[in-house]
Amino acid sequence: MQTSTKNDASKIILLAEDDKLSVSYFKAVLSGEGFEVIHVDNGIDAVETVRNNPDLSVVLMDIKMPQKSGVEAAREIRSFNPDLPLIAQTAFALAGDKESILDAGFNAYITKPVSREDLLAIVKRFL
Repeated sequence: MQTSTKNDASKIILLAEDDKLSVSYFKAVLSGEGFEVIHVDNGIDAVETVRNNPDLSVVLMDIKMPQKSGVEAAREIRSFNPDLPLIAQTAFALAGDKESILDAGFNAYITKPVSREDLLAIVKRFL
């Protein structure tokens, strides 16, 4: 399922996140800065949305999602789109996680809860 928050944005962000509170927070922060946000709630839809939306600027993807994890989705996305910036986000950060997530094809990694300033800084870094 896709939902879009439209503004006069030139940058489109795919938010792949299954936690409703996180979705509300990320959408509020990002759309408040003028970004268009497309939301999906599982890894399978994330891969398909990337395939079908060549204008995406950044993907902000949760690591732990239903149907296909963020790591599995990132590996699949990298097989057909090696240049799209992928930012992993998770609440489950353990020693060694950052390295394995970056090895899976993500460009960057943030842990939840993430501040508004940190979220915007990491997204803007790839725009």
